[in-house]
Amino acid sequence: MFQKFKGFSRAFWTANIVELLERGAYYGVFIVITLYLSRILGFTDIEAGLISGIFSGGLYLLPTFTGALADKIGFKYSLILAFSLLSIGYFGLGVLPTTLESIGLVDYSNGIKFNGLLESTSRWAIAPIMLVIMIGGSFIKSVITGTVAKETTESTRAQAFSIFYMMVNIGAFSGKTIVKPLRAAMGDMGLVYINYFSTGMTILALIMIIFFYKSAKHDGEGKSLGEIWNGLVNVVTNGRLITLILIITGFWMVQHQLYATMPKYVLRMAGEGASPSWYANVNPLIVVLTVTFVTRIMASKTPLFSMTVGMFIMPFSALAMASGNWFSGGEIDLGFMSMHPVALMMIIGIALQALGESFISPRFLEFFSLQAPKGEEGMYLGFSHLHSFFASILGFGLSGYLLSKYCPDPRLFENHEAWEAASVNAHYIWYYFAAIALTSAISLIIYGKVIEKLDAKKVE
Repeated sequence: MFQKFKGFSRAFWTANIVELLERGAYYGVFIVITLYLSRILGFTDIEAGLISGIFSGGLYLLPTFTGALADKIGFKYSLILAFSLLSIGYFGLGVLPTTLESIGLVDYSNGIKFNGLLESTSRWAIAPIMLVIMIGGSFIKSVITGTVAKETTESTRAQAFSIFYMMVNIGAFSGKTIVKPLRAAMGDMGLVYINYFSTGMTILALIMIIFFYKSAKHDGEGKSLGEIWNGLVNVVTNGRLITLILIITGFWMVQHQLYATMPKYVLRMAGEGASPSWYANVNPLIVVLTVTFVTRIMASKTPLFSMTVGMFIMPFSALAMASGNWFSGGEIDLGFMSMHPVALMMIIGIALQALGESFISPRFLEFFSLQAPKGEEGMYLGFSHLHSFFASILGFGLSGYLLSKYCPDPRLFENHEAWEAASVNAHYIWYYFAAIALTSAISLIIYGKVIEKLDAKKVE
């Protein structure tokens, strides 16, 4: 299965398969990370948002540097290091609650009862654990996309990134699918045991890298520190790329609400019987079904044109998510099943978000890979994720604030009626993100016009 297939090498297919495993591990944990932080460790919405945002932001900032390091030490050794750290980190997330319970700070045996955990600094042991996952994951971001770039030619690159993005979303789908059965069987303790599933996935990926990852493409590996520094300076001082990153940040701020806001919003507004992890799976499902088709119909168009189409879909996505709270009268009868309007419109909004993603993300990666000098793909593709650093810090931080303002934790209120009065305008949260998405879409049109004029002047 690892021999050349349709022009792609063994290293290409191995990298894509371990990407699938890593994404399954990551999204299984990340879809419920704010719930884990609040329900298992007792952090507030704002604290959980900030912790998750810093964690997610670090995953996207560090590839700027670990991508350069990967070019120096080699992609295979980087992946071995990455999956070793990820396995340790996910195992740590599973063990931490047991440790806290063993020292008497919390009781998970019959529901969740905090016995001093909220006042203790012990729960902040989560920080070094998440740092380990952050460092390991940062290598994955740059090395896998760098492998795709190195193992393809200009004529196969668009198709290669389309395959890569399908693998990402198949992995995301599998990771999110396991969460609902765990929560159904174990209640909130399923938020803990999902980490052991993720540990197994990353250990399997580590074994595959050791035995199957072999590439003949070593351009740029083994650079001197001076060469790495000069390359980083060239990336950072590229004003055209920096501006595009800031514009695309708006898209990712909205996309990140799938993890920052949606799980808590749905459980609070539609009830504990809702399935936010399964609703989130609509995103990778739609991407897998549409990304190849979208890439094909956009093949004759520039990456910027495709990204602009996707950006204008995003405001409608956020408005759909808001509209669930406009309905009254209980669940909607769909014929084959009934569903709470908040859940139904959330699914529709997520589907629109995924369609926009199919237009944006593969072409964005393609655009960045084409800017990379030969042998510096790891560094450039690591830098391409910087938009999600800004989006994570801003998006998760804003989410925590908006949740506490418009859709607060029901446990903070004496009765359900008091909570209902406090959350009557919960859908306002999505208006903020609709405005952010629209601003980004308009900015991308302006950006395209400006660089078109600049390129025309260069030709003259």
